[in-house]
Amino acid sequence: MIVEQRDYHVFTGKLPELVHLYETEGIAIQIEVLGGLIGAFTTDIGALSTYTHIWQYADFADRQTRRAALQARDDWKAFLAKIQPLIHTQHNRILLPTAFSPIR
Repeated sequence: MIVEQRDYHVFTGKLPELVHLYETEGIAIQIEVLGGLIGAFTTDIGALSTYTHIWQYADFADRQTRRAALQARDDWKAFLAKIQPLIHTQHNRILLPTAFSPIR
């Protein structure tokens, strides 16, 4: 099992718009294709104007297959066209659980 953390740093003042778009359009598409949503968060202390979501996959091959299926969808492409102008930078990490992690 792997976990992917995806951080989107948005332009100042645009976080509410990004979160609203995910809530009303994007997250349903992602859950349908990716499954495994662990959580979605905004930052209160630290790097502000950040939206983070965390996803669980069986392994890296499962992630690649699911991400490719997501990228191929027309509704996802339309959603990306709405959010891309709001995003300043993106940072992704693949996390491997330890033997004692509650999620593994």
